[in-house]
Amino acid sequence: MTVRQTTLDNGMVVLTDDMPHLESASLGVWVRAGARSERKSEHGVSHLLEHMAFKGTASRSALNIAESIENVGGDLNAATSIEHTGYFARVLKDDVVLAADILADILQNSVFDENELEREKHVIEQEIGAARDNPDDHVFDLFQAAAFPDQPIGRTILGTVDSVSEFTPDVIRKYMRRNYVGDHMTMAAAGNVDHDELVRVAGERFSDLKPNGAPAPQRAEYKGGEERLVSDHEQAHIVLGFEGRAYNSDGFYAAQILASILGGGMSSRLFQEVREKRGLCYSVYAFHWAFADSGVFGVAAATGEDEVGDLVPVVVEELRRATQTITDEEVVRVRNQIRAGLLMSLESPSARAGQIARQQILWGRPIPLQETVERIGRITAQRVKDIAEQIFSTGDISLAGIGPISGLPDASSIGKTLKR
Repeated sequence: MTVRQTTLDNGMVVLTDDMPHLESASLGVWVRAGARSERKSEHGVSHLLEHMAFKGTASRSALNIAESIENVGGDLNAATSIEHTGYFARVLKDDVVLAADILADILQNSVFDENELEREKHVIEQEIGAARDNPDDHVFDLFQAAAFPDQPIGRTILGTVDSVSEFTPDVIRKYMRRNYVGDHMTMAAAGNVDHDELVRVAGERFSDLKPNGAPAPQRAEYKGGEERLVSDHEQAHIVLGFEGRAYNSDGFYAAQILASILGGGMSSRLFQEVREKRGLCYSVYAFHWAFADSGVFGVAAATGEDEVGDLVPVVVEELRRATQTITDEEVVRVRNQIRAGLLMSLESPSARAGQIARQQILWGRPIPLQETVERIGRITAQRVKDIAEQIFSTGDISLAGIGPISGLPDASSIGKTLKR
């Protein structure tokens, strides 16, 4: 497969990965603007915009948008993250132009009807309530706030009931005019798709798009801290973390491999030691989230009230051991897992379209599979041990807990233990 790329006069990039053996195609528009692009008074507007984009344009009602895509057997969806927002469709190969036209319409001509807006606010209020009722989700919101306090990157994607209730159509329009500009937008498609045809359609449908001028988001400043919420949940949900590495940093791939070795599956160190050998929890895993200018490395676990005090020291000891005992065999295993995941993603047009779009946004170009494999292949066990030492030895802990967490140590004592 070969990715083709064209940059339109307005700065928008069009990417395609042709899979001619398929009968369908996935395409979308990804915008380099998400929750961290919001001003304080706009907390949650990125996510609200994602909802409102499907609620009607100057030429299509909400029902017409839904019927137009579903009448041809396709579907539309969208997603908001901290740094990006994506609007995407999957259709049969003969309906790619229709899908591109709908995407262009909702991203430029949405009317943001006041009645639709009020209804959608109530929907999002329910979504916020559901997230707060789910400690698996809520604990990560607390963790992000602890890692990046009083910053856009540390705020929840959904917003709050109070912030969402204040939004007007004009607030949404201003946010959109500021951030939805050509050089912050990528149209990507994978499957049975004609690159030249998609470029033509995108050039026509987005001809009036403002080319640039979006402000850079506030620079992330990792600080660390604690967020605790004592509740009557049956289990304690805990996230312990540190400053990670940005996408373009030298340590990005090493940190990704470290996370997989520590808690990336059933054979990982944390799963084997904490769950299989000691039975201290049902769920435990490690993760590394990279952002444009920072990142977080963390361990998440859910355990019983009586096990909290025993679980954290075991996790901390595994982190300490990682700075000294990572083996070549573990690194090779994770390399193989990553390579397999990359190859499997090539078989899904939806996954592939999202992959090349995000690569364009993050690195300024699609990254060939072989290049990624070679970069990962250069990571040695010693490099992973070095990055573990750098991440875990700072003592700048981010800690979040929800549930019966009276036995959870404070962040400063955990940090002192790691620095011994």
